[in-house]
Amino acid sequence: EKTRQLLEPRTATISKRLETVQLLSEHGVPVRVMLAPIIPGINSHEILPLAKAASEAGAVAISHTVVRLNGAIGEIFTDWIRKAMPDRAEKVLNQIKAWHGGSLNDSRWGDRMRGDGEFADMIRSQMALARRRFFANKHFPELNTALFQPYNGGQLRLFG
Repeated sequence: EKTRQLLEPRTATISKRLETVQLLSEHGVPVRVMLAPIIPGINSHEILPLAKAASEAGAVAISHTVVRLNGAIGEIFTDWIRKAMPDRAEKVLNQIKAWHGGSLNDSRWGDRMRGDGEFADMIRSQMALARRRFFANKHFPELNTALFQPYNGGQLRLFG
């Protein structure tokens, strides 16, 4: 919660988000929780506790993305972190750059949201552990397209 207040002060609290997951789950809506963005040195240590809380609230799956600071966002984030966390700003910025081939941003498809390199591998390992530990017996249902017209001879036949 402290991290959320620092990064997203005007957003719903973690407890409210988990309440929403629980309410949806209780009403039969399958929920996948997105842990995003993972920021090294700021919230990367929270993956397992958040995954556990999401699972206990009824989520059936989790995903993640790593932070990428494209365009002016890189400058804004850099200025913010140097003011808000001067003791660890350079370490965080360097770890973000390590994810993205030396840059704060990465536009390469497949890598831009997951990162690349040793630290990104560590995050993927934590997510894999979280899935094994907290989501092993849970499955996101297959998408039922039976009632969705484009999949049943509708608009998609225009492309055939």
